[in-house]
Amino acid sequence: MTDAPSYLFYQTRNPRPFLDRAEGIYMFDEDGRRYIDGSSGAMVSNIGHSNPRVLAKMKAQMNRATFGYRLHFRTHPSEDLAAKTVAMTPEGLDRVFFVSGGSEAVESAVKLARQYALTQGQGKRHKVISRFPSYHGCTFGALDLTGYDPLREPFAPMMEGMPKVAAPVTYLDRDDLSEEARGLKYAEALRTRILELGPETVLAFVMEPVGGASTGALVAPDSYYGRVREVCDEFGVILIYDEVMTGAGRTGKFLAAEHWGITPDIVALSKGFGAGYAPLGAIVARHELVEPVLDAGGFAHGFTYAGNPLACAAGLAVLEEIEEQDLIGNAARMGEVLMSELRQLMAEYDFIGHVRGKGLLTAFELVSDRATMTPLDPGLNAYDRLVNLAYERGLILYSRRTRGGTAGDHFLLAPPLIITEAQIAEMMAILRDGLDAFAGETGLRQEVAS
Repeated sequence: MTDAPSYLFYQTRNPRPFLDRAEGIYMFDEDGRRYIDGSSGAMVSNIGHSNPRVLAKMKAQMNRATFGYRLHFRTHPSEDLAAKTVAMTPEGLDRVFFVSGGSEAVESAVKLARQYALTQGQGKRHKVISRFPSYHGCTFGALDLTGYDPLREPFAPMMEGMPKVAAPVTYLDRDDLSEEARGLKYAEALRTRILELGPETVLAFVMEPVGGASTGALVAPDSYYGRVREVCDEFGVILIYDEVMTGAGRTGKFLAAEHWGITPDIVALSKGFGAGYAPLGAIVARHELVEPVLDAGGFAHGFTYAGNPLACAAGLAVLEEIEEQDLIGNAARMGEVLMSELRQLMAEYDFIGHVRGKGLLTAFELVSDRATMTPLDPGLNAYDRLVNLAYERGLILYSRRTRGGTAGDHFLLAPPLIITEAQIAEMMAILRDGLDAFAGETGLRQEVAS
């Protein structure tokens, strides 16, 4: 079977074994090798694999109906999931629109913002500011918001080129400011950019509250979040939180926004929202944005599988598991354990320059000089090589290049929210083995913690 020709293609020629089964935090190939899913796939499998209660609820829905087009029927799974989602999000976010993935969610958020502006006679508002680096999806609209050069640059001539501001990478700053002052500095840069563009032309600001693939679990200083909300309010700019990766409990709150008491105007959800059991995403918005759009003739947007009853039944079962098993609480508790382990790892390997994250969305970054945070030589391809060394040893990591996609190496550790302290220890032992092998191959130094 494994020798048969393949007609599939994805990003690269990087052969992997066939998946046989997955249970909890573990995955098994057809040869019986076990892997720890240290990244929840692409930060998706929040409740772990093959949860029998979720599968049973999906099967019950399959026995009733697997598809019902939203213009022809309402369905109880979609209505129930919408109600559950609103109940779990901050007050004020009370309208839900379903999609099938993260890129669709971001596109939907921007389209809702634009159509709302039109209902308010603000047709000049069309510019959506995002951050660099950032990642918001691979469809053209989402890609134009993305600040990651290898993905965006080939298609740049085909896009308008939405404006950017610097992501709050304060760990790279070498100045005399406090973290609070640095956070305010990055937030004020947004205000400056709005004024440069003309406030009457700026529609929205979209941000990841905790960084995803492009910045590796980047957390801004606390001062940043509230000031960004104030700046958006000052100019009537719609604040969109891309919580595709951070939502559904990943950071120790249902939404990462809750860590700072922020209520965005629109939130994009996916990944852990369906937890890999079905393609599912959503935007959750304030009714003050939605109702004028519906009154003006309706939301001119939609996808065939929006509100699919099987996907929504899966999503509802996932949220019930998150709530009933206290997986948000476990993410917070195990996140502290994991971060402590990462700090210890940094003490052991002097080419680990920084560790960061929130809950069970964490990352470490490799450097050639910790004092200056100078990246490793790009020719080492560390972001790819360490992933393969860990994979060979039975640990799945997720990596990207930190500095806009062209340099730097960070690795995301984001295991399923069901993980235990013992399993974290198991994961870290494999990671150390991989780091030792990487250090041996490259001649990089190691230091022993005192």
